[in-house]
Parts: sequence; structure tokens; C-alpha cells
Amino acid sequence: MCRCGSTLQPNGAGVRYKFVIKVYTAGLHIIGKATTPVAVLAAPGPKRMHVVMLRDIDVNELGRLLTRGMQDNAPREEFSKSIAGTLRMADIFSAKKKLVAGDTFFVDWVPGVGTSVVINGKAQGEPVKEPQFLHLADAHLARQATVRQRAEENLLGRALSNAGGSPGQK
Repeated sequence: MCRCGSTLQPNGAGVRYKFVIKVYTAGLHIIGKATTPVAVLAAPGPKRMHVVMLRDIDVNELGRLLTRGMQDNAPREEFSKSIAGTLRMADIFSAKKKLVAGDTFFVDWVPGVGTSVVINGKAQGEPVKEPQFLHLADAHLARQATVRQRAEENLLGRALSNAGGSPGQK
């Protein structure tokens, strides 16, 4: 159950790799089932991206990856509307300094409330209100977790059959 009081259903999950190293696993939770990124963003109601770190990472590195990814995945005009939210997210993670294997964080979006971050069970300040930030953050986290086709299929609940093989192989 998210902090909004709604029961969200797991939509899918995937592992983010950097080269061959597992970085984190991410799970997407929404009210109904969605099988495309567009459908996820269009789905009504709250959304949650649940991330579990699989290795230690400096949050400055994570912040740079998130910010750069949001910037790369959005038209310049759309990204410029989300700068305040992006800076707020950077502040939240920079206060933590480091995430270690086993740490978790949620990025929750609740209609009319905004985007909230919970790290290791502790809410991190006030929600980010800008709706543009939600779409950039959700789209980027989904893309980061779905860099490889297999991870995208898993997040969207369309797991491919893959008997063995290395990460990213189909």
C-alpha cells in the first residue's frame, strides 16, 4: 500500500546493470496493469517505483545519472519546467551521501499531492508538486530500469522466456 492509502499492484520489475554489474532492481506498482511506458504514464491514480540497491553507490553518482537521464529523455522545454523538482530530488539524495546494497527507496506520485521520496522507510521532506517532474522522473526511472529489452519486458509484466545467458541477452 502506498502512502496515499491505495493498494497498488506490482506491474513488473527489472534489474539495472552497469556493464555486467548489477546496480539496482526496480519494481513498478500501479493500480491496474500496463504493458507500455505510455500506458504506465497514462494510468489513472498513484504510481510507485520501488528501488532496491544491489551494490553500494555514491548518491552524487546516482543523482548525476538520474538528472542526466531525465535531461536526455525529455524535450528541452519539458525538462526546463522540471528544474525545481530535479533540484529538490538532488537535495534529497545528496543529504544521504551513500546508498548501500540493501537500501531501498520509493518514488511515489499521488494525484493532487505530488511526487514523494521515501528512503529506507523515512519520508524525505515535502512532495515535489510539479506535474512535469513526475513524468520525467517516472519515465527516466523506468528507462534506467529498462535499459535492456529484458528488463523493460519485466517491468511491463511481459517477461520474455530466457533460459540462461548473460544480462541483456535475449
